[in-house]
Amino acid sequence: MQETIQQIRKQLRLAMNGVVSSSMREKGMDYKMNFGVSVPKIKEIASQYQPNEELASLMWVQDVRELKIMATLLFPVDLFTLDVAERWVREIKHLEISEQLAANLLPKLPFAEELAARFITDEEEFVSVTGYLLFARLCSLGKSLQEVHVNLLLDEAYKVLNKGLSRKQRAASLALKRFGRQSAEQGTAVLNAIAEFKNSESPERTEIYNDIKFEFEYYE
Repeated sequence: MQETIQQIRKQLRLAMNGVVSSSMREKGMDYKMNFGVSVPKIKEIASQYQPNEELASLMWVQDVRELKIMATLLFPVDLFTLDVAERWVREIKHLEISEQLAANLLPKLPFAEELAARFITDEEEFVSVTGYLLFARLCSLGKSLQEVHVNLLLDEAYKVLNKGLSRKQRAASLALKRFGRQSAEQGTAVLNAIAEFKNSESPERTEIYNDIKFEFEYYE
C-alpha cells in the first residue's frame, strides 16, 4: 500500500498548485503537506483506484490534504462502521475535510441520518459541523428525514443560530436551507422555528432570518 501511496503522491506533485497551497496556508489550513490540487483533480486521480479499506485508512492518518480527501472517496462504504465514522470525525481539523467527508462517504451509509442526529448535539465543533453538513447533504439528495430527526434538527439549529456567527452556525443554517427547500411545508416549519429572529433587535438575527427566508422564496 505504501507503494500505491507513493504513486499517488507523484501524481499529486505533478498537479501541484503552489499559489493555491500558499493561499490555503495563509488562511490557517496548516496541513503537514498541501499540494493545492483542486477537488475535481483529486477525484480524477482517485477514480484510477479501487476502493480499499487499508489504502483509505493509510491515507486518512497522514496529514496531507489531498490524501485525506481521497480517503473519503476510496473507503469501501460497507466497511465504514459507526466506530470508524466516530473516530474519523473526531480527528477532523479543517472545514474542507468535514465538507468532503459529509459529501463523499457519510451520505452513503445506511445509518447516515442517525449519524447526523448524533453528531449535531456533540460539543466538539467539527463533529457538530459535520452532522449539520451531513443533514444538508441528505436533504439535497432528496432524503425525507424522520420526524424525530426533523424536530431535533430544528431545535438544535435554533440554539446554534441564537449563539451568533461561527462555523457551526453556518453549517446549521445550510442544513435548514436544504431541509426547507424540499417543500413549502418544510420551509414554513423552518421559518416558524426561528420566527423570533424576524423582528429581533439584533441585526445579526434578523439577517439570519431574512437569509433563510430568501433561500425559500428564490427556489420556489
